[in-house]
Amino acid sequence: MNLNLVLAFVSAGLSVILAIGAAIRARSLIGRWAFVAGMLVLAAERVCGGLLVRTPLPDAMYNWQLVRLTAMAFFPGCWLLFSLTYARGNAKEFVRKWREVLVLAFLIPIGVALIFRSQLIGATEAISSEPYLLFRLGMAGTVLYLAQLVSIVLILVNLERTFRASVGTVRWRIKYVLIGVGVVFGARLYTSSQALLFRGIDPSLETLNSGALLVGCLLILRSLFRIGHFDVDVYPSHSVLQGSVTILLAGIYLLIVGVFAKIVAYFGGNSAFAIETLVVLLLLVVLAVLLQSDRARLFVRRFVSRNFRRPMYDYRTVWRQFTEGTASQVEQTAYCRAVVRLLTDIFQTLSVTLWIIDDQREELTLAASSSVSPVQAREHGPNAVGAAAVINYIRTHRDPVDFENVKDEWAEVLRHCHPLEFRKGGTRVCVPVTSGGEPLALVILGDRVSGVEFTVQDLDLLKSIGEHVASGLVNARLSQRLLQAREHEAFQTMAAFFVHDLKNAASTLNLMLQNLPTHFDDPEFREDALRGVGKSVAHINHLISRLTQLRSELRIQPTDSDLNSMVTDALSDFRPDGAFKVEQNLTQLPPIALDRDQFRKVLTNLILNAREATSSQGVLRLSTTRAGAWAVLEATDNGCGMNADFLANSLFRPFQTTKKNGLGIGMFQSKMIIEAHGGRIAVESAQGHGTTFRVFLPLSNSVP
Repeated sequence: MNLNLVLAFVSAGLSVILAIGAAIRARSLIGRWAFVAGMLVLAAERVCGGLLVRTPLPDAMYNWQLVRLTAMAFFPGCWLLFSLTYARGNAKEFVRKWREVLVLAFLIPIGVALIFRSQLIGATEAISSEPYLLFRLGMAGTVLYLAQLVSIVLILVNLERTFRASVGTVRWRIKYVLIGVGVVFGARLYTSSQALLFRGIDPSLETLNSGALLVGCLLILRSLFRIGHFDVDVYPSHSVLQGSVTILLAGIYLLIVGVFAKIVAYFGGNSAFAIETLVVLLLLVVLAVLLQSDRARLFVRRFVSRNFRRPMYDYRTVWRQFTEGTASQVEQTAYCRAVVRLLTDIFQTLSVTLWIIDDQREELTLAASSSVSPVQAREHGPNAVGAAAVINYIRTHRDPVDFENVKDEWAEVLRHCHPLEFRKGGTRVCVPVTSGGEPLALVILGDRVSGVEFTVQDLDLLKSIGEHVASGLVNARLSQRLLQAREHEAFQTMAAFFVHDLKNAASTLNLMLQNLPTHFDDPEFREDALRGVGKSVAHINHLISRLTQLRSELRIQPTDSDLNSMVTDALSDFRPDGAFKVEQNLTQLPPIALDRDQFRKVLTNLILNAREATSSQGVLRLSTTRAGAWAVLEATDNGCGMNADFLANSLFRPFQTTKKNGLGIGMFQSKMIIEAHGGRIAVESAQGHGTTFRVFLPLSNSVP
């Protein structure tokens, strides 16, 4: 049986299987659907290539070649879209930035293939001792192959940037997908350059495309056994071309092939030229793999350290690298991500996780990780008791420690929340991050490349880095507080303007109410006007009252109160509504020191938010429980929810709202009231899945 035919059909079959598998799990991810479309296009193109070599009839060969070129025109757009979105947490930003290039990647090849179909192939020539025809490229065919060549380079550049932006186990999860796609398009880079150089399509070279697709599919199939190869979030830089190895290697390869072609043509041709250029391509691929290999870089570093008698780390270089990588990060989340990335690179460690200790030193929150996702952090993260054990330990032990074989409770907690991905990944190390004797965070490192143990030199460097991270976190928090202070000042100024303008509006409406009796002759007008003006005046005066309270520092006058009775009283103010139901689950609690008037506003905001966020079948569940020294009020609704960006950046800030008629001060005011009582508020929400607010109030603040 013909080898070309077998490879073409087998690779096409595997492509269809992968497309079906990805389509089953696709849901709404753009990257998955782009992958599905791209694999189906490659499968169709390979089927046409197989049928091309199967038929002995010249006319049939010609027709199948046209169909193959038409199918080939669809893959630049699909695969460029895939390369811009695969595994990227900021995929929408890249799609928006590259939208013009994406449109051209779809329109130019497809338009050329469909509109100028008759000009794709100029002529055909018989090849001696071969049953194939050599298809000369027409003008449209040349443009099509040129567009394919440019798109291949852009695809490989974007995939390279995704790979370089990933770290740790995230890189491990997506590596085989990227290598598989890279093999497919590396081969096509070679065949496309051959077609452009010789202005012809040699069907015998299509065996290389089929073989590369087969190998690529097997590599991608291998990645299916690695959970999360699609569901990862990498945030590559927008400077895609900067420092790109792909651009360098592609330029070197095309330059060498071009020079070889001129030399071969000058001396009358060489039948081995295709093999020689293929060898050059393979050598460049091997070079690229070595440049991106963690093991290769670790081997070079250890070889230099061992044979030239120098420390494993060039501390000046490491410190400059760490300082430059974190100096520009003033926001805490971005700073933590930069720290994780730098630690992964410096220590050749695949799993690095940074946990932040909250302001009240009671729980650990995942800040950034190269291996633990937010979902895993919620499932395996330490509870209050475990977090307290860890925090108590690092409060008295400030040196990095290998906790792999430690039997204490704190070590068990850390091993549970930071599982090893590899059985031979070595041991795990905890690095306390403290400032002024108080713990701020901790860093866990594990899964080191080749399972190399952490040495005394490593631990000394980690201690210094921990101190540097502590100062960076303190600066980030101070910057955030300064920003909040400026926002609050701006808010106070804006509130003053609001009060002034609304008072004027209220005065105008009151004047209208005074003059309205002169129009009592029209009963219908009188009734509507009185109702509308009265409602407007009440609403404006209510806004004035709320804004005026926020102009000055909030002062509370707490008294011992029953939280459950306050919840019941707050609900009694709302008229029963068949479309909105409230379920209560209130447990007995001791008296709590509360300012009843101020805290009533918190309850009102929570109930109003739930009712406005839910649909016709809205349900609000209110419950009270006791958690240690805290009373917890929980409000859960089944409404529209909020996205992660709004939760992180806007929910508790003034004048930030998702309501059409809202001012965006309700939750800002509620947070101020809760914190004035010594409590805190937490929120969990997802778009389309409702919202849960938890209010924590201290039980130890009873009024004497």
